[in-house]
This record gives sequence, C-alpha cells and structure tokens, in this order.
Amino acid sequence: MSALQALIWDVDGTVAETERDGHRVAFNAAFEAAGLPWRWGVAEYGALLQVAGGRERLLHDMARRPDAPADTAAREALALELHALKNRCYAALVARGGIAARPGVLRLMAECRQQGVALAVATTTGRRNVQALFDLLIGPAWPEHFGAVVCAEDAPAKKPDPQAYDIALDRLGLAPAQALALEDSPNGLRAARAAGIACGITRSAYFADATFEGAAWVRDDLEAPPAITLAGLRRAHSGSIAAPSLSTARP
Repeated sequence: MSALQALIWDVDGTVAETERDGHRVAFNAAFEAAGLPWRWGVAEYGALLQVAGGRERLLHDMARRPDAPADTAAREALALELHALKNRCYAALVARGGIAARPGVLRLMAECRQQGVALAVATTTGRRNVQALFDLLIGPAWPEHFGAVVCAEDAPAKKPDPQAYDIALDRLGLAPAQALALEDSPNGLRAARAAGIACGITRSAYFADATFEGAAWVRDDLEAPPAITLAGLRRAHSGSIAAPSLSTARP
C-alpha cells in the first residue's frame, strides 16, 4: 500500500460531538425563534440523522407534520429559512465555547502538521459551521493547515455518496490509497469506502452501537488505550502491522 500522505476528517461527530449538543440544540433554537412549536428530542434527532444534510433533514421531518406547509415550494422556502437561522444559532453556540474537540483530535492533527502529513476535511455540513467550530478549536488561522476543505456547498451529493471524498482527493492531488478517512457514522464509512479510501471509525454518541463493516479500525475515541497516533496509523497503512490491532473488541 502507498505511504500515508493525508488524513481526511469528517466533522460532525468525528472532530466534536456536534450533532447532539450543537446542531440539535441550534435547530430547536431556530424553531423557537421562528415561532414554531417543533422541538427535536435527543432520540428523535438520532433517528433523523439517517437523513444526511440539515436542510434535507428538515424537509424529511416536515413531510410528516400536519402543521408544515402543504405546498412543496413553500416547504422548501421554510426549510431554507430555518436552516439559515439554525446555522446562525449554531455559530453563536460554538462561539460561547459550548462544544469541545473529541479526545485526541487536536493532538493527532498537530502530529500531522509536525510530520508533514496533509490534513483535509470532507463533510456534508456547511462551510459556515466548519468555520465556526474550527475557529474555536484550532484558531482563526486553521485554513492554513488544511490542504482541502470540502463542505456541503462544494459537494451537494450527501454521504454515503463519495462526492465529498472524491473532491478532497482531487484537491489534494492524491490517490485513494495515499489517504485515510476518519468518520463516526455508517454513512460516512460507506462514502469513504466508495471513494476507495480506507476509513477509521471513532464512535460518536449517536452511532455508539452501529455496525461498521469494512472499517480499517473502530475505536470509542482516539485516546482510548492504546491511543491512535500518527506513527501507528502510518505503520498500519503501510501494512507493517495488522490494522485490526488498532481496533477495540466491539464489532
């Protein structure tokens, strides 16, 4: 296998536990600000995550609500309005320091910068959301450290479609075998594998019991003993150690 040249990160659930404690909270704030009685509970939002993309999630939910607009165009317009409002609420929440990086994320990113392995992002969330989160976690100069940042605006086909990963590879100038994806969800795993990229999993709250068939390894987080290090990833990627040795015993 080719030497590892890049780590391509999913964002929501992988870099930080943003779905339950960030986006869900922001959606509910947007509903309240818009004068709507809708609220998404923790379990309900977990089920909605089967639909990729915030606007798409809104449309899916509205399709079953008798108090949502019956006209398709009006429903689309409301979804766009609510999604924009939700993104503003999310940015405000993040700016207040309400979301932390998951264990080991910032350490592994720093190891990549120090050892010449490229960093990239492949996410279905919007660029404004990535900007708000990374400004907080890494600092406003974070784009200087990323060779490619692919967001919803760049890749409208949502995961498990591989479009975001295909674009990231193209911008990095790398072949799939030269990269490793980091994900937290089955759809993310399927997207990475469809692009031909090996994928490691750190389970997030909403996918703690999911099955990740085809993952290079599955961990609760990057610091769970033995911690995932760049040196270990390079050895596993080159085939000098078996990738399953990086996995936990859970399926």
